[in-house]
Amino acid sequence: MTTATATSAAQAAVFEATCVRLHAKAPDAGSLAPVIETRSLSRGAGDVVVRIEAAGVNPSDVKAATGLMPYAVFPRTPGRDFAGRVVDGPAEWMGKAVFGTSGDLGIRRDGTHASHLVVEAAALVEKPEDISMEEAAGIGVPFVTAIEGFRRSGIPKAHEHVLVLGANGKVGQAAIQLATWRGANVIGVVRKDEGYQGHANGPVEIINSAATDVVTRVRELTDGKGADIVFNTVGDPYFQDAHRSLAKGGRQILIAAINPRVEFNILEFYRGRHTYVGVDTLAFSSVESADVLRSVMAGFGGGQLKPFPIAKGSVYPLREARAAYLAVIGSSRERIVLRPDG
Repeated sequence: MTTATATSAAQAAVFEATCVRLHAKAPDAGSLAPVIETRSLSRGAGDVVVRIEAAGVNPSDVKAATGLMPYAVFPRTPGRDFAGRVVDGPAEWMGKAVFGTSGDLGIRRDGTHASHLVVEAAALVEKPEDISMEEAAGIGVPFVTAIEGFRRSGIPKAHEHVLVLGANGKVGQAAIQLATWRGANVIGVVRKDEGYQGHANGPVEIINSAATDVVTRVRELTDGKGADIVFNTVGDPYFQDAHRSLAKGGRQILIAAINPRVEFNILEFYRGRHTYVGVDTLAFSSVESADVLRSVMAGFGGGQLKPFPIAKGSVYPLREARAAYLAVIGSSRERIVLRPDG
């Protein structure tokens, strides 16, 4: 059982936390060897201790563990997203249900795949009552990425067309929620014969790129104009379709890459007056990430934005962290969550 012991009036409480630990970089996902360890945690000035009730698992957690992020430190506890309850900290936060995310948690410092987390008080976002801990733990990285993309490119307007490439991925679904909340006309692109799988505040026109030419269909749907904003969640496989689908003065948001190099037509770029926006949430501190989330909490409170549903089979105990990591880097399209008490 986890216990907290007050050492003295002048010292913070010490918490014995159960943590997933990665002791060294793995050559590939199949070689991951997380272990469970007990570590003593205490907070510093300006920090809180959160008892974790659910922690999201992101592809970046696994990528960092396999050396794709050279600044990742070892040994460490992975995990960027969390939801739980404050058990030590300033009086105004004690006992509150909170959630959050970060670009440095689980990468440059110990993260959320544990029973307890030490984090800045300013990094906390109060959890809405009608959102479960598991759902809150799944909001972080996808929504921060989508929000920041639109903040950098310009918030979609009611008359604009927004094209989302990779519409049924979690960042794609978050982007569609945000764009339809603002009244934009949204077109989603998928790679097979399927409809849009997420929540939306308006109609979403879906293009199956395996059966339909994306650029031709986008031009048809926009009366020849093209998309004002293209949110490319996939990267280079869709780069040319994204580029050719842009309207005059259009903006493309890029968040990922499989192959880092693409053929780029400079002439079309400047004659089209295009803007390209790169978003890397790994550069965000915990506090910066919380500021981004707070900017849309009215949408969650009003029901325009909804957390991703968490399937029962997508919740893993800490001792099965390796299986959770393999699921998120494999074929699962569900949001994967770890529960310390599972």
